[in-house]
Amino acid sequence: MFRRRRREQPEEVAGQEPAAPMRESGPWDADEPHPESDRIDLGGLRLPYNPDFDVRLASVGDQHVGVVVLYEESSLQLQALAAPRSSGLWDEVKTKILAQSKQLEEREGPFGSELAGEMRIDGATRPARYIGVDGPRWFLLAVISGKAALDENVAAAYIDFVKDVVVVRGDEPMAREEPIPLRRPNEQVSEKADERPGLNPFKRGPEISEIR
Repeated sequence: MFRRRRREQPEEVAGQEPAAPMRESGPWDADEPHPESDRIDLGGLRLPYNPDFDVRLASVGDQHVGVVVLYEESSLQLQALAAPRSSGLWDEVKTKILAQSKQLEEREGPFGSELAGEMRIDGATRPARYIGVDGPRWFLLAVISGKAALDENVAAAYIDFVKDVVVVRGDEPMAREEPIPLRRPNEQVSEKADERPGLNPFKRGPEISEIR
């Protein structure tokens, strides 16, 4: 479990003059005004620090492609993807997910439209919620599974967590749905890989490792 905390420096938060008042909650874009707080810096994502959460990186090969957060017999999977400047990805991603599962239905949630029901992975069925958030040139997919998908009290801790995530898209060109690079805290940024895995929320495969 990650225990060290890092407070964002004022110049990181206020590097630009805010173009608009701060929104009530995120997920935040790194370039917009957002609250200064202790966050875990994973490069493409800055995650709010919660001592009750077990935060782990999900990797394919030597590429970190997402985050898994464990809490109260539940898991939260987070993946940030590059999106087109002109449009978001959530409507398209919802269609893909629904095409693969008839056990999910669309409903309104704290971030707008979401999917809820059950998902099957390797023959096993688990309750799940799929939440998508479109940002400026990025898309954040959050998948809550296990007890929190059914228990709103447990889910509330995850929802508050997602609301305070900061996405760092960067200025470099990226392909549509390419995972925004992540790294371990204090790890040097590596050269960009020629290929990164695309989005498949039903495929089990990334290696999960603790953040130390």
